[in-house]
Amino acid sequence: MRKKLWIPLALVAVAAIGLFGIAPGYVESSMNRIDGKPLIKVSDEAKALHKTLTIVDLHSDTLMWRRDLLQHGGRGHMDLPRLVEGNVALQVFSSVTKTPKGQNYDANGADSDNITPLVIAQLQPVRTWNSLLERSLWHAAKLDRAVASDNDLFKVEVGADLDGLEARRRIKGPSQVGAMLSIEGLQNLEGKAENLDKLYAAGFRMAGLTHFFDNELAGSMHGIKKGGLTPFGRDIVRRMENKGMIVDIAHCSQTCVTEILAMARRPVVSSHGGVQATCKVNRNLSDEHIRGVARTGGIIGIGYWDAAICDTSPRAAAQAMKHVRDLVGIEHVALGSDYDGATTVRFDTSQLTQVTQALMDEGFSEAEIRAVMGGNALRVIRAGLVPMAKAPPTQ
Repeated sequence: MRKKLWIPLALVAVAAIGLFGIAPGYVESSMNRIDGKPLIKVSDEAKALHKTLTIVDLHSDTLMWRRDLLQHGGRGHMDLPRLVEGNVALQVFSSVTKTPKGQNYDANGADSDNITPLVIAQLQPVRTWNSLLERSLWHAAKLDRAVASDNDLFKVEVGADLDGLEARRRIKGPSQVGAMLSIEGLQNLEGKAENLDKLYAAGFRMAGLTHFFDNELAGSMHGIKKGGLTPFGRDIVRRMENKGMIVDIAHCSQTCVTEILAMARRPVVSSHGGVQATCKVNRNLSDEHIRGVARTGGIIGIGYWDAAICDTSPRAAAQAMKHVRDLVGIEHVALGSDYDGATTVRFDTSQLTQVTQALMDEGFSEAEIRAVMGGNALRVIRAGLVPMAKAPPTQ
């Protein structure tokens, strides 16, 4: 009788170990990959220049995974040790709350979710199992715990924090890394405008309206209807600008992008992606929309994965950046890796000298490289964090 009882208990235990112990790491390792293809040779000149850069990356999804941000993970693309190795000054960490089953770039419904099983398997608090808002608040709390545990990691919420980060790096060097929170799709508002206040209070300072499906705010480039802004979406854009939250157009439908650019009173960001001119994938920006972002004073973060640049080579990323520079000016080019966002890349964040070298090879000047690698992003973030009521009048 005892034997009959222990056998099913043992099977349950083995299944639990697989689900809660092994599965999360296996899933991440299979989705966040480095392709292993040859890296470009980095010159001593590029290495020396890279050490002097202030580097900002506009988008990573590292908080989604069950990993200690403070330890070298041995998988994925990013953690604090690798950010230090790559000389990254400021990393924007995005909160991903829902993705559709069978996710693709062409058409996805909102009636399924890949993240719920991951949340459960990672043993996140029960409150996050059925609430997209709570998932984002959990990501914010996860970052706060990391900041509290390591004095080298510094949370950025207001412009003065950028000044503090600069001072810390001047005194202590590249071990000091800033972290800012963003959101990938405001479906986590759960249809309530007042939830934006909760997200802001948790430290979120940038947000994209949509992710891989249409939601209550707008159509997604990867949704079914791919419509424009809803009245709720327009209201949220205005609230974000007023509060000092940066509007991100990544993943928005073409109509959504056009309508945001038409109503924007602040610089708009495309945090991660590419451009149609060098990689004709639907999520990448047309020249018309690149010009529209530039008219707002905004920036375009170029990613490193194949759907952003139709390759994983740093040279392909540099060529996309070159197109933006030549079309609207160097001041609108930035980095948007999409590290740890279920992407396959050539290099992780510790190897960002690859981008510096690729930009040099494409003929970018030292001043242009400084702008692309972080100067432009710092300018736009600093301006975007100021609430509209407190912002100085534009000339």
